[in-house]
Amino acid sequence: MSKVIINSYEEFEKLVGQQIGISDWLEIPQERINLFADATLDHQWIHVDTERAKVESPFKSTIVHGYLTLSLLPYLWNQIIEVNNLKMMVNYGMDKMKFGQAVLSGQSVRLTADLHSLVNLRGVAKAEIKFSIEIKDQKKKALEGIATFLYYFN
Repeated sequence: MSKVIINSYEEFEKLVGQQIGISDWLEIPQERINLFADATLDHQWIHVDTERAKVESPFKSTIVHGYLTLSLLPYLWNQIIEVNNLKMMVNYGMDKMKFGQAVLSGQSVRLTADLHSLVNLRGVAKAEIKFSIEIKDQKKKALEGIATFLYYFN
């Protein structure tokens, strides 16, 4: 699916209620998990101790931090949409976020996104994006929710 290009609030508004797009698959290797653990100081063994996880984890593997999965949202979102003529874009919040299934080290994820709503707040576009992060070859989703972004158009 090609990237959606938005140049104005009016163009954005035409997408309300529609799927905006689907990102490419992104593999999450153990190295990325370890770097995230270092950045967040969250070194829980289920994420970083591959030998212990093989034996003691119900997954028989290390798993991706849930917040690492969530933190990939902006990167994957930028594969789906390009919004031009902006002063800035701000992450505003998350609603109804739910982790559905653990992502194992080495699995790949992708983002699917729909424009749930768009409101003009005195020239600022408040976009609510209904998203899901899917795991390749799995039925259950890793993460679902509504991400809210504020787009400050020129």
